[in-house]
Amino acid sequence: MKKIFACVLCLLLLLTGCGDSNKKPEFDGVKINFSDKKITVDGSKITNDNTASVYSANDIVFYPEGKDFTYGEGTKDDEHSQSEADAHTVVHITKPGTYVLSGKLSSGQIAVDLGDDAKSDPNAVVTLVLNNADITCTVAPAVIFYNVYECGDKTEENATKDVDTSKAGANVIIADGSVNNVTGSYVARIYDPETVQLNDDKTEVSDADKLHKYDAAFYSKRTMNVSGGEKGDGILNINAQNEGLDSELHLTINGGVINITSGNDGINTNEDNVSVTTVNGGALNIFCNGKTGEGDGIDSNGWLVINGGIITAQACATSGDAGIDSDKGIYINGGKVIASGNMLDRISDGEQTYAVFNFATRQVGDSTYTLKNKEGNAVGEYAPTNDFTYLLIAGDELKEGDYTFWQGDTQLAAMSGGNMGEHPQMQDGTTQPPQMPDGENFDPNQKPQGERPELPNGEMPQGERPELPNGEKPQGERPGFHGGMGNGGMVGGESLTTFTISKGENQFANVGPAPTTQTEE
Repeated sequence: MKKIFACVLCLLLLLTGCGDSNKKPEFDGVKINFSDKKITVDGSKITNDNTASVYSANDIVFYPEGKDFTYGEGTKDDEHSQSEADAHTVVHITKPGTYVLSGKLSSGQIAVDLGDDAKSDPNAVVTLVLNNADITCTVAPAVIFYNVYECGDKTEENATKDVDTSKAGANVIIADGSVNNVTGSYVARIYDPETVQLNDDKTEVSDADKLHKYDAAFYSKRTMNVSGGEKGDGILNINAQNEGLDSELHLTINGGVINITSGNDGINTNEDNVSVTTVNGGALNIFCNGKTGEGDGIDSNGWLVINGGIITAQACATSGDAGIDSDKGIYINGGKVIASGNMLDRISDGEQTYAVFNFATRQVGDSTYTLKNKEGNAVGEYAPTNDFTYLLIAGDELKEGDYTFWQGDTQLAAMSGGNMGEHPQMQDGTTQPPQMPDGENFDPNQKPQGERPELPNGEMPQGERPELPNGEKPQGERPGFHGGMGNGGMVGGESLTTFTISKGENQFANVGPAPTTQTEE
């Protein structure tokens, strides 16, 4: 995906203009400068007085080692020692305002908490300006908004895909010309000890409220906006042990260049049937390395709405996850999207033309796929790094007309009459079972790698969708693995090397090398 990102960044710089490359942006607000030897606030050494608007302490929230099952849901992989936690300096922000962050904090966290009453106070607004900041945390999120104003509504009856987050209490600006690095961990679920109830034989927790659970390197408990500066060329690199950029309600991205490498979902908004992830602009480059065994590129437990910007999103190579995933619906109204994975979430609606290529066999990463118009000119090149079986492309380059599709110098073909939502029919009239990306048959009684396990008493884990009566599927349910013959063959229709794009939705099934392979001279 490096080639794609280089092109994306070049395009973004052309669109935003060159400007004065030597001019550094100035920001009104409290200036916090980090170093491992000293942290300063407006030029003075930071205080440890917890009544100040900015103070430091060694009180990071983390999942400690040696706790039993009554403490939380963490495993050995989630635990950290007290000495590791104590090595982290927490920079607390406790008052509304704008805070400009710069410098390097090798072991620390930025924690914004305006108090328990902030959620309902429209004046409890904090803006973090990232201006060449480098923050690393190995036991928890590197940046976290705890308590600020919540402009959104969590009730399902009022939920809608069209949300206004302009008054949100959590705001981030990526300063023009800056390069910022946020490297972070996560905190597994910790129970509120006052609510823990055990089962009859006292061997497991039957019920308990959540006290802490923060899944991402950059995390907000409230609705959050992320924006760029006037030119929009500031860069935020997020390197996440688990998830990358999360909000517990809504997340709106308006600009800036955001690169995310994550062990699980690159972006996640996690209020079931309510959250909205909105992308209005900027450049997003998301790579899920799959170190947790699963992960979507973008995962919204409500809606995903793309109005602009340039998005490349790669899901985990080895699990049934999607480049872009949403429980309630995906709407692409503008912008450019390149999403790859082993699962397809159907696009619900939108004004932007898109094409979905469902490959007959698992595709090995780092190949280049080129879409050419009838004159033989390339209109787009796509080079996912991860292995995948689905490639979704949306953008202005998809004009109505006929195209050819190439993997390197090999011409590709699709099956005529293919239906992306059905398993291909065999020549004897039987239905081919779904396949895992490596071509092995999928066992319907065994969950694919990375799928969340079922909980006792029929409960569903957060974000999982329950089965509806009569086999119906809720809106936005992913259809599952849909492979081809597993050998590149075309079944159930004629193999066609012409890919006809029409306005709106375009789906191409069982994509693979043309039967009589064509190569460029």
